[in-house]
Amino acid sequence: MIIFDLKCSRGHTFEGWFEDGDSYEDQRGKSAISCPVCNDKNIVKIPSVFAIKGAAASRRPAMNEELALNHLAHEISDYVEKSFENVGCDFAKEALKIHYGASEPRNIRGVSTKEEEKLLTDEGVQFFKIPVTPKSDPETNSGPVS
Repeated sequence: MIIFDLKCSRGHTFEGWFEDGDSYEDQRGKSAISCPVCNDKNIVKIPSVFAIKGAAASRRPAMNEELALNHLAHEISDYVEKSFENVGCDFAKEALKIHYGASEPRNIRGVSTKEEEKLLTDEGVQFFKIPVTPKSDPETNSGPVS
């Protein structure tokens, strides 16, 4: 299995998982790869930050990588907070309603128990879990804020 960083002609970047490099080329040639944001099928591979290694990268302190990962985690958390409806403890109930057509499809977020997650998996509801990051003070970019 190989992971490539990909980019569509409209500038959206995303990851693609392939069996090997030939599999990527084959799927790209058949226009079988599309951007998850805009469905554009004009896709190219781009260099991965994690795949580029050189003298400069080896001299860079590990703290820069930690800061970059922390920044990425905050960006993901902010995106989810702004783009997904918070249904709180009713996550499993709302996900099942959407899955069975009792509610309109929409992006939701919330919390669930292990038992609820097992039920969702058994019912074929797709979901994923991401860690919640504490808010940072935008002035200092440090510490939780309320």
